[in-house]
Amino acid sequence: MSKFIDNVNEYLAVKKIKRTYISLKSGIEANKLSRILNEVQEATTSDMEKIAYALGEKIEFFIGDNISISNNKSVESLNVAFYAGEPKAEQQEFALKLIDFLENLDAVLGVEKRLSTTNLSMRSD
Repeated sequence: MSKFIDNVNEYLAVKKIKRTYISLKSGIEANKLSRILNEVQEATTSDMEKIAYALGEKIEFFIGDNISISNNKSVESLNVAFYAGEPKAEQQEFALKLIDFLENLDAVLGVEKRLSTTNLSMRSD
């Protein structure tokens, strides 16, 4: 087993990360990712970079001989996005309302910023 693949598989096992998540996050098709992680297909440098980035690490981390993996390490990119299957109707409705709320909040904050910028330029005249 290549050192990179061995370390990635160990990382996935310790962190309990699903391959589906890595596929979605990296943009690598699930079938191709499975072939790479099972060493049926050779991983290109680009594939390794995508996998490492999806896991919130640099490629060098997985190439090392003795990698240290703790389950309590917080990885920012993993805290932001996750895949939990297909949403139910009420989950989808809630998500759409949340997106609408965030868009409205962004619009309000954007207006507030423009107003403060306008007030500053008027005062300097």
